[in-house]
Amino acid sequence: MTPRRALVIGGSLGGLIAAHLLRSTGWDATVFERNDEELASRGVGLGTHPQLIAILKRAGIDFDETMGIKPTRAVCLDSSGKILIEQPTARTLSGWSRLYRALLDALPAQTYRLGKRLARVEQDGAGVTAIFADGTRERGDLLVGADGIRSTVRAQFLPEVQPVYAGYVAWRASIDEADVPPDLWREMVDLYAFCLPEGEQLISYAVPGRDNDTAVGRRAYNIVWYRPVGRDALADICTDAAGRHHAAGIPPPLIRPDVIAKIKADAKAVIAPQIAEIFARTTPFFQPIYDLISPQIAFGRVVLAGDAAFVARPHAGAGTTKAALDAACLADSIRDARSIRDAGGDLDAGLAHYQRMQMPFGRALVEVNREEGAYLSAQTKPKADRSAAELHRDIGAVVRAHIDRSEQVGDIVAAHGLTALAGAVRESPLADARPLSPAGRGVG
Repeated sequence: MTPRRALVIGGSLGGLIAAHLLRSTGWDATVFERNDEELASRGVGLGTHPQLIAILKRAGIDFDETMGIKPTRAVCLDSSGKILIEQPTARTLSGWSRLYRALLDALPAQTYRLGKRLARVEQDGAGVTAIFADGTRERGDLLVGADGIRSTVRAQFLPEVQPVYAGYVAWRASIDEADVPPDLWREMVDLYAFCLPEGEQLISYAVPGRDNDTAVGRRAYNIVWYRPVGRDALADICTDAAGRHHAAGIPPPLIRPDVIAKIKADAKAVIAPQIAEIFARTTPFFQPIYDLISPQIAFGRVVLAGDAAFVARPHAGAGTTKAALDAACLADSIRDARSIRDAGGDLDAGLAHYQRMQMPFGRALVEVNREEGAYLSAQTKPKADRSAAELHRDIGAVVRAHIDRSEQVGDIVAAHGLTALAGAVRESPLADARPLSPAGRGVG
């Protein structure tokens, strides 16, 4: 019997995990990535949660001690570098490229296609066709849109749904251990360190190095610094030296030297000197923060997953975990629906179940992160228009929230009935699954 074929659009972590889990249930899954080169050098630090680790193991990736670094203490440093708050922590902090390489290497080479920019999708009662910018066409039984915040798949089916700017950006920086003064590295390597200037938030920690190594001397240090930026100021810093505006986000090499010089001067002025010294040695870049809620994620034989479906602000560090849970729910829903016999067929029933499960989960994760970032978003409003919570924050609560992040994510997962997705077996007869129309009109 010829296996059903899934076309996975998007070769980042979510697409790779979806391909692995679909293949584990007997599907022939091929990943199509728009970029011409592999993405391994594009990621930075990445927080992990138990659900992500379990799903990676289910996909055949053995998440062992070499996959991340565990700081022992979470601290908040004031502008002079003194510790204001200190609490123990046990988070595992990995690197985006570490997971990407492990997932890519475990996939058959012929099933990961580079330079495949999607132009449009066509579907009929028998399946779905992906048409690429190079004129090639690929036919399958299912198409998974895992192509991120600026999803081409979502744009075709939900053109009115656009990411909403949150009012702040994340400045990101990473540096090799060898480029940090040894005394400073020894001071910072075991810390999950916060700086919380008024209206801002910075987190820094050690991660696997650019060669994905966690050995002494080969690690890296990662900084994420959230700063409020109004729309006019955002337009300015997203404009390159030639005067071209990059509305969807400026490529890091095109950020103007004066913008880099200013952020480094600001770092010296407002954040702990230990972190400011590390930051000054990097070439930082920024990402505008957005969120997005899709009103529908299944359209006939097409589904959205990961950031293509819901974009949550990064405060919970659960973007990859959410993409993994989407992939697991999709694979399990299709697998478990094989016993369903109805007018729509087992695949339609499975996709209906996937939509019904992941829609409320995606909304909940977006809302939790909106609440977390409300203080930062409010900084662009006049003080008279801010609530008490937007004017003042509890520094201890911020630190505790990050320490308890995995428990918070676990609560959201449990509340939406997704706890068992990380396991190898899930009982789910899908007795109430309704088939989707070919146009994907009905939302469960």
